[in-house]
Amino acid sequence: MADKVHPSAKPPPPPAVSAAAAAAGGGAGNRDVNLKLPPNKAQTYNGRRPAYRPQPPPRRSHRRGCWCRCCLWTTALILLIAVVVAIAGGVLYLIYHPHRPSFSVKSLNLSKFNLTDTSLTSNFNISVAAQNPNSVITLDYDQTTVQFLAGNVGVGNGSFPGFTQGAKNVTNLKAIIATPKNTYLDDGDVPVLKSAVRRGKLPIKIQMDTKIRAKIGKFAMGKLAIRVLCEGIKISVPSGNTASSATIGNIKCKLDPRVKILRWTI
Repeated sequence: MADKVHPSAKPPPPPAVSAAAAAAGGGAGNRDVNLKLPPNKAQTYNGRRPAYRPQPPPRRSHRRGCWCRCCLWTTALILLIAVVVAIAGGVLYLIYHPHRPSFSVKSLNLSKFNLTDTSLTSNFNISVAAQNPNSVITLDYDQTTVQFLAGNVGVGNGSFPGFTQGAKNVTNLKAIIATPKNTYLDDGDVPVLKSAVRRGKLPIKIQMDTKIRAKIGKFAMGKLAIRVLCEGIKISVPSGNTASSATIGNIKCKLDPRVKILRWTI
């Protein structure tokens, strides 16, 4: 009785593919399996480039912050002081109603005026009245420098001593205004003065500079520079030993405060 042959339950393995066939790329199936993905940009251009790490924001300097705060507080303090001073000044003005002092020329005499081609010798006598119209405020004056001008040419210098002027008071100031010894004139000044002498009247402008301080009881304010200008005065040139007097009339002088900001005076 012949033996029966039973088939195996497992299918036979596929035939092995030789290395040459695999290298030659035989078969469509093998080509699909062996396809490779393209490299990314990092691998293509710079395979060793490190990964990007964002940098932290720069820290502010502690010293710079202190400087900014110092400037801010200093500016605020200056503004506060200015506001306080303005308020105090407004209150004082409303309470006391301060007024400027006034000046007027009472008399002016010219006893000598010798003019040559190179020099000038002059001698003036002047009397000025300073009035304080305030009922409560006392005024303290520093020394007052006085200059006489004929046109723009200086023809005499002098000064008034410092003084204290009470409220509602009039103070008379007297001085001799003369040219210093050996005073020589510029070439352009001599024709100007000779022309004025020929006309018979010498135009005189009086310029006075001083500093003044206002006081209310024990409270004293800071000093303020002022300039007083008296214009419109004409005086005859004396002949011989006879002095001449100016026709003063009712000449009022103009007072201007001189406020100095840095290097500028306004």
